[in-house]
Amino acid sequence: MIATVINAAAIILGSLIGLFIRRGIKDEYRKVVFTAAGLTSLTIGIQMALKTTHILAFALALMIGGLVGTMLDVEGGIERFGERLKKRFASKSEGAFATGFLNGSVLFCTGAMAILGSFQAGTEGNYSLIFTKSVLDGFVSIIFASAMGIGVAFSALSVFVYQGTLTLLSGYIKPYVSDLMLAELTATGGALIIMIGLGLLEIKSFKPGNFLPAILVIVVLVLVMPILSFL
Repeated sequence: MIATVINAAAIILGSLIGLFIRRGIKDEYRKVVFTAAGLTSLTIGIQMALKTTHILAFALALMIGGLVGTMLDVEGGIERFGERLKKRFASKSEGAFATGFLNGSVLFCTGAMAILGSFQAGTEGNYSLIFTKSVLDGFVSIIFASAMGIGVAFSALSVFVYQGTLTLLSGYIKPYVSDLMLAELTATGGALIIMIGLGLLEIKSFKPGNFLPAILVIVVLVLVMPILSFL
């Protein structure tokens, strides 16, 4: 769990630096920061999305996951949780707390590094991949917190729970996670990060939280691919 703790701490530290940069920044410069955060998200998301080798499964996962998430109002639930955190720990003037919390959680928890790093830490005691991810997350959190505020720092809680759970259960889960599943999970997560980037750039507004069930759907689709070969 030490690697996960360090990863969460790196996000908090990066966010604090981002908040310091953000303090007193003029609106014209804030727009530049949002643009940087948006372009960073798009770049990361596109790199991840291109990992898919089964475009039909990828499309079905997003469609089914988005429908399920919309029906369950996943994003609304996350936003309400974020608002509770805001009331307890943050200033009332922090307007975009829930957005920062949600977007940071999606960005830092999706991708192969989170999964593989947690497995290596749990089964081999090898923390190198999570340490690398910690450095990357720390720098990205500076940009995100500069744009979206302290909610990004609280996404460290999501990272701690998610990666901590994977680390503790790695011995049971790892045998079922193939290279194909990692690639498709990464690609699906990349699509969600692209949504975040387009929103930050004010090109198109999405509710990426409602597409989170797509992560579970793609896992199921990969598992049934030996039976449903057309996927």
